[in-house]
Formats: sequence, C-alpha cells, structure tokens
Amino acid sequence: MQSKKIVVLTGAGISAESGLSTFRDSGGLWDGHDILEVASIDGWYKNPEKVLDFYNTRRKQLVNVKPNKAHLFLAKLEDNHDVTIITQNVDDLHERAGSSNIIHLHGQLTKARSEINPKILVDIQYNDIAIGDMAEDGYQLRPAIVWFGEMVPLIEKAVNIVKNADYLIVIGTSLEVYPAANLVYHASKKTQKYIIDPKNPELKSYDNWVHIKKFATEGVIELFEIL
Repeated sequence: MQSKKIVVLTGAGISAESGLSTFRDSGGLWDGHDILEVASIDGWYKNPEKVLDFYNTRRKQLVNVKPNKAHLFLAKLEDNHDVTIITQNVDDLHERAGSSNIIHLHGQLTKARSEINPKILVDIQYNDIAIGDMAEDGYQLRPAIVWFGEMVPLIEKAVNIVKNADYLIVIGTSLEVYPAANLVYHASKKTQKYIIDPKNPELKSYDNWVHIKKFATEGVIELFEIL
C-alpha cells in the first residue's frame, strides 16, 4: 500500500476510555469545578492557587492511566503512513502510545511556562507547580495550557497540515471548541474523511463523511479494516 498523509484530530473522548474525566458531559463542571474558574485566563488572575491545585490534581491522575487501544492503533499507523495527530487533549497518552508527530493545540499538562512568556517552557513531568515556583525570567510558573480567553498559537500550522491530508480522521471530539472545530473545514475535496464517535459532533454537514458510531477503542478496529 502506498503511504498516505493521515491527519487525526482527537478530543477528550479518546482519553476518556483510559479513565480521564471530561467536563462537557457534566454541564461545564469538571470534578465539581466551574471550568471558567480553572481553565481561563481570567480564572488565573482571580485565583492562581486554585488553578495550580486543579492542574496538580490532573497531573496526579495522569500518572495512573495508560494509553488505550485507540492511542496504540494511531501509533501503529506510522508503520505504513505519514501520520500527524492534532490533539485538543493536554495529556501525554499519544506520546506514551508511541506516536511521534503530535501537535498539542491546547498545550501540555506535563509542561509549565512563564506567566508572561509562553516561549519559556519547563518540562515538569508529573510534578506539582506551587506559588513561588519561578521561571528563568523570574516570573511565576503556570501550566503550559491554552486557556479560554487565550490565542491558540499552533492553529495555523494545524490548518496547513489538514489542507494536505489524504485522510482526515476525527476521534472523540464534539467539534464545539473553536478554533479547533474549524479545522475540519480546511480539508480538500479529495480528502477522505472519517469520524469515530457514538454521538453526532457539530458538523455543518455530514456529506462526504463516513461516521463510525462507536467509541474510540471499538471504532478504530472498523477503521483499521477500511484503511
């Protein structure tokens, strides 16, 4: 089989099957938190200690979960194809599964950054960030997460990759969070498009899409037969 350019857009649904909680299935609450209090730039300015505690807890949870069959399947695709994963997730499960070409649109939980300079990054793995932990520029460290109210710096890079895809695969995302949700509309007419999700993501039209109405770990088996 000739190698194809495969672009995969993943969301919370793929990691939920590994045991990571999502907030969209609970009315905007995430383990009892108002998401805007812990995942927005306004929330950070209002109560940075609360935000740090929230992400420290997320990091501890991440230690105890493992990549699932869907993550492993996407890594295996690299054996025969040029695969780029564009993920809205901040976990490291794609990396741990073995995928090598990953764009984290919304940042990474295992990294911290300077409060004022996003280019100053620190690899913290699964360790906590505390008030008083400083970046090399002398400013407070914060999670290297793109919060509500902030720009998504890698979105243009992601757009260009989607434009050149032979296959576009969407797994476990509601397509409700922008600008990431707009990426699917940059695929060319020649791109073969697939969605793996038991629900109906917010697409303007399902024309020219193959919708596999299964959870990620089941859906990838069917997708494997197609590819």
